[in-house]
Amino acid sequence: MAEKQNQALRLVTSSGCFLPRCCAGTEGTGADSSGQVRRMGSMSEELTLVPLHQRPELLEACAKLLGEEWGKSRASRLHTLQRSSDAFPTCLLLLRSRGPAEAPTAQEGPCQLVGHVRLSRVASRPHDLFVESVVVARALRGQGYGRRLMEATERWARARGFSCLHLTTHDKQHFYAHLGFVLGEPVQSVAFLSPAIPAKVLRLFSTSPGTATAVTTRPRVPSTPPPHLPPPAVPPPPPLPTVVWARGVLAESSGQKLLETPHRDAKGLPIFWMKKDI
Repeated sequence: MAEKQNQALRLVTSSGCFLPRCCAGTEGTGADSSGQVRRMGSMSEELTLVPLHQRPELLEACAKLLGEEWGKSRASRLHTLQRSSDAFPTCLLLLRSRGPAEAPTAQEGPCQLVGHVRLSRVASRPHDLFVESVVVARALRGQGYGRRLMEATERWARARGFSCLHLTTHDKQHFYAHLGFVLGEPVQSVAFLSPAIPAKVLRLFSTSPGTATAVTTRPRVPSTPPPHLPPPAVPPPPPLPTVVWARGVLAESSGQKLLETPHRDAKGLPIFWMKKDI
């Protein structure tokens, strides 16, 4: 029994991806209990989640993956990625080993880079992690790899004693709601801000629209009294809650608004803060 448990652990956390192609009896069963082996017809594949600092030969490929999605200079991407460590921030890579129908090229090697996610600590919350830079290679999108990347990230974090994930998104809130995330409040990522900075400073970059800065000057007194206004009309009843469906799953209800957010990022764009207990 102990030997079987050790084999399962190596399947999930191995720093390489030279894994058995497919075990007997998996034909037509999809993913196994670890979610790492998927069989599609005559082709099988194995997915492995590994820290980037354990696979430094993939640094350039990872920088290219992120650069295609968000731009920035290659030097800036490499500098950020080289900070990956067990002490956080940690860059995790989802790797796919090839099946018989997909022989690897000499340039790609035995593994293909499927996706990337970056984890950072959260100030004043020792059991929480902040998730960012979630991306799947464009050629592999729409095949469920985004979900599998996030599920593997949850298992990785949970195995290390963490119990909650936080993230922000501008337009993927329905995808994350489908994975169990709910709307949350702003948190402070240690990767970017010093833990000594109070949380109220972070909220300056995520304020509700219409929130005005306190004015210290004396208000102007009108020279003439304002005209008499008629009494206000009775306000109309509140609108019914908006319901949105994401891939057949109810993603929004009266308690979870996913079309509007009171928060804005540093550029003034709407941003959704979300969290999930794992």
